[in-house]
Amino acid sequence: MSVVELGAMHAASFAEDPKHLLFVLARYHFVARMLQGRSLVLEVGCGDGTGARLVAPHVGALIGMDVMRYHSFPGVFEQGDIRYDTPDITRGELDAVYALDVLEHIDRSHEDQALANMTHSLKPDGVCIIGMPSLESQAYASENSRREHINCKTEPALRQTMTKFFRNVFVFGMQDATLHTGFSGMAHYRLALCAGLK
Repeated sequence: MSVVELGAMHAASFAEDPKHLLFVLARYHFVARMLQGRSLVLEVGCGDGTGARLVAPHVGALIGMDVMRYHSFPGVFEQGDIRYDTPDITRGELDAVYALDVLEHIDRSHEDQALANMTHSLKPDGVCIIGMPSLESQAYASENSRREHINCKTEPALRQTMTKFFRNVFVFGMQDATLHTGFSGMAHYRLALCAGLK
């Protein structure tokens, strides 16, 4: 039996607040189910690769991109900052791209370029999933979290941002590990499922 250790970032999360790790992994479970069967998938902001382990078995090949170099990513790793770098993937080759807990850390002045870089290699019918804490949730966030989360959005704002790049944008809410389509103002987390590049 092989033993797989959590990456440093998620091991710390598990040690400090195990339920938070459950919530994070539930987001990755959503991505894995939505992208099942896709051939080539990119995760932007892959971190230590803990969440990618849920996605990798469901797709043909997984590429991770992050500003930091992590060695535990379960696929091909590429170092880069999505605000300035496009992935080293041929244009029109990528079936899907996802970024969980990334966009809220990117200043609005860099947001459009980051999304353009994320979608640069997508096929015309490719899929993009963006996940982030809701703007409404920040009233309950810690001071450190609010300091780092400089670009959280309401549902209409997230939809408006993603419709700059995609014809179809479906926004889901998430409470802890539960996905829903309930009243958006009470959603703690948002997931935008986008398809059909403009």
